Amino acid sequence: MQNLFNFILRYHFVLLFLALEITSITLIVSTNQEKERVLLSSANDVSGYFYSHFNFITEYLSLVEMNEALSKENAQYRNSFVSAYKSNIVLKQEIIDNEYEQQYYYISARVINNSINRLHNYITLDKGKKAGIEVGMAVVTGDGIVGVVRDVSENYASVISLLNTKLGVSVKLKKNGYFGSASWSGTDYSSLSVKEIPNHVPIIIGDTIITSGYSTIFPEGILVGTINKFDQEQGSNFYNISVKLSTNFKTLSYVYVIGDLLKTERNELETVEE
Repeated sequence: MQNLFNFILRYHFVLLFLALEITSITLIVSTNQEKERVLLSSANDVSGYFYSHFNFITEYLSLVEMNEALSKENAQYRNSFVSAYKSNIVLKQEIIDNEYEQQYYYISARVINNSINRLHNYITLDKGKKAGIEVGMAVVTGDGIVGVVRDVSENYASVISLLNTKLGVSVKLKKNGYFGSASWSGTDYSSLSVKEIPNHVPIIIGDTIITSGYSTIFPEGILVGTINKFDQEQGSNFYNISVKLSTNFKTLSYVYVIGDLLKTERNELETVEE
């Protein structure tokens, strides 16, 4: 109590001034409707400014959760694609159960680490064995291919990036089906090299390159990129083709890990054939 008295005694002139100011403003506003309207309008502008900025901040902070939810929703949507299924139609009518049998399924994951400036680049995902991710699964985005799962723990997965000179992918020209091998040269993060396509095949700048489906990793038809330049390989009958990647590795955020329900069966069959 003594401290309160000391405070009032010390600042009584300031407190008196503030009290008189408040009283004057109240009297002016209460007796003048125009000034009251202006004052209220100004107060609304100020409060509106702060509310709008506060709302922007809260919306920004919720974007991470929204993106993750959208990614999971997209994965469920992709699981319903016809391309995620293989045809189960056969000539023997008596063994037809369903027209299609699911072959591929999609698991959404978030990129938590990524590199693009090394010869051997890797990506870390926030999902692992618990989510059903296994070594050898394909990793893609809505824009195109990303890489292949190299290792998994209970909660994380390490991915060999497409920007890794050790990784090769079987690809083909979308317009005519001629296939070749794609790999990264180790320089430009936005382009890939494609070889083994014969130089008698008609190609032009802008032709689309997709996955061939010849491996048990990537399903057929996933976008890789478009041809941005090409020439004839010296002393051979094949092209040197540069492909502009459809995936932007500098902005990777959410990806899909693709599982193949028939992979083991195919691998066992092809191993026997070898």
